[in-house]
Amino acid sequence: MIEADFKYIIDTFFALFAMVLIIFMVPGFAMLEAGLVRTKNVSSVLTINVMIYAVASLAFLLIGYDLAFGSWEKESMSIWAAFLFQMAFVGKTINIMSGGVSERVRIIPLALFAVIMGAFIYPLVVNVSWGADMLAGTFLDLDMYDLAGSTVIHSTGGWALLAAILIIGSRKGRYVQGGIRVIPASNIPLVVLGAFLLWIGWFGFNGGSVGSISSVENANLVAKTIMNTNTAGLAGAIIAGIIMYLRYKLFDITMILNGALGGLVAITAGPDLYDMYTPILIGLIGGALVVFAVPLFDKLKLDDPVGALSVHLVNGIWGTLAVGIFVESVSFMSQLKGVVIIGIFTFTVSYSVIFIINKLSGFRAGDDEQVQGMDVNECGVEAYPEFKRAI
Repeated sequence: MIEADFKYIIDTFFALFAMVLIIFMVPGFAMLEAGLVRTKNVSSVLTINVMIYAVASLAFLLIGYDLAFGSWEKESMSIWAAFLFQMAFVGKTINIMSGGVSERVRIIPLALFAVIMGAFIYPLVVNVSWGADMLAGTFLDLDMYDLAGSTVIHSTGGWALLAAILIIGSRKGRYVQGGIRVIPASNIPLVVLGAFLLWIGWFGFNGGSVGSISSVENANLVAKTIMNTNTAGLAGAIIAGIIMYLRYKLFDITMILNGALGGLVAITAGPDLYDMYTPILIGLIGGALVVFAVPLFDKLKLDDPVGALSVHLVNGIWGTLAVGIFVESVSFMSQLKGVVIIGIFTFTVSYSVIFIINKLSGFRAGDDEQVQGMDVNECGVEAYPEFKRAI
């Protein structure tokens, strides 16, 4: 076997293995969200997560991949492996959004948005950042470094979520007479399981984005990338726990896990560029941002049951800017320009699309439907039929 063939095979296997790790994030999002919502909405949340994976992936296969990359040509690995790796990312942008509008969103309108996101919105963001780059040579040409998508994936999903929340509003009963009604999570073990599935998936998310493992240099780079990814998650969890204890004398496991996820989002833009210590600082800041952003969004009456705005939007922005702060070869202004341009595009287009869908089909479920629960109204199957449903 010649060396070129060996490298081709190894990199093909590496892309497929990384893709499988990323797909573990599908049940990760599903379990996390199912644990954070009330029992009367669990089947609906699970159905939405399954449909997002199916619908968005197929839309990307038929339309989105060509729009993003311009062609299917690939010399260093199988074109099918390259596609599958990129396809694994698509549903994450909508998973971010779907979790944040849980307990009051209807399945069909959300699935329609998933088609548009998978076929057009996300591929256009990829085009100008990782792909064919239709803005090359223009004033809007992006020179942003974003290895695995702090902005391209996480902020994109976050901006879409912000647009959705502004259009459909909060859950019935969440904000009462100027106060915030606490709606507790229904299943903490599922939340922990989901968060750790996401954490494991991140190793394929970031490690796989290096693109090759078939040389000693690349193998070391992949290993460093995964190590730095894990480090930022550890730091995010620790700082979230510390802050919660200092403020409330309690350890809130949901906030600790969201702190870890915030650190993971923040490191995603440049884990291959940092030394082994910088990810600790990036993760610490990321975890702290989550703790302070969650109550801030509540004060603004932006109802986000899973904390996705705080984890993905806030830390997607922070992680992208952090590359410009801590890496000398990367321009901070280029990073900021990328954040702003992609943010304006994604928010504007998502708001317009969701607004139209909401007018035509009703993105938000009615108050009576929310009281009864989305499981009964949308699925006909309750996840916990023996339990008394909370209002």
